[in-house]
Amino acid sequence: MYLSHLSLKNSIMSKILADSRVPTVRKSRGVEQLISGQATSDGAGVKLTRVLTQNLQHRLDPYLMLDAFGSDNPDDYIAGFPDHPHRGFETVTYMIAGRMLHRDSAGHEGLLENGGVQWMVAGRGLIHSEIPQQERGVMEGFQLWLNLPRTQKLRAPWYQDYQNADLPQFRTAQDIAVTVIAGSSHGVAGAVQRDTTEPLYLDIHLPAGSTFVQDIPSSHNAFVYVYRGEVAINEQAVPVQRMAILETNRDADGVVISASGESRILLISGKPLNEPIVQYGPFVMNSKEEIYQAVRDYQQGQLEKAPA
Repeated sequence: MYLSHLSLKNSIMSKILADSRVPTVRKSRGVEQLISGQATSDGAGVKLTRVLTQNLQHRLDPYLMLDAFGSDNPDDYIAGFPDHPHRGFETVTYMIAGRMLHRDSAGHEGLLENGGVQWMVAGRGLIHSEIPQQERGVMEGFQLWLNLPRTQKLRAPWYQDYQNADLPQFRTAQDIAVTVIAGSSHGVAGAVQRDTTEPLYLDIHLPAGSTFVQDIPSSHNAFVYVYRGEVAINEQAVPVQRMAILETNRDADGVVISASGESRILLISGKPLNEPIVQYGPFVMNSKEEIYQAVRDYQQGQLEKAPA
């Protein structure tokens, strides 16, 4: 199946000690490069850090972008992201703190809250908005863009939001807490699966002195983003607010991540599409001609007619 939505019952059953299914990693990937990201703004002036930038899209194929946002100043986020179009990829918004309301032209609506995930397939195109539902307090989270293969770029749009309780989670014997947003870890299947890009998306909370092991196919691109504390990968320190691009090594079958102090990270990997990537703002296609068509369709109001 192209999509998999686990029930709340299965999610609760996934909150188990999974050490009996810890993968065996014979050789861990190392760190190829540390990325600090670029401070910018998007939407109606939301301040954020663009961690995965456009120049890294081929290196981290199938991922196109990762934005990190977080502030307790309402001026940094209150205007949100008013109506804007997308075509040709998927967006994954993970909310650490705060409340954001999603509406789109395909008729979908959902309230994203603390620890929840919004997964949207733009496909052939839609227009959506993401507006904060708070006037004060902390708003923190991430938005990840995942490319669609050529054969699926014009598929029908799709949307699903997952509250935190709907997301499969487990805790290891070292008290490492893991939320499995996509893919599979330690025998626990995530909320979303993809046959073509095979994304792995984990939120991992490591106590001081703990070590986490994850198998990753050697052909997949992978990276780690540290949003609390500091971790070490193959003795390379990865400080807070840094993305570590993991080496691609055919002899490496996974990654081993250690934390001397309490830390929180995202571990993301996927199977590259190895297709042309042509981006123009909110449209990501395989050719300039397809981009021109996307712009024309948007200008002529065709995206607003995208069916669910």
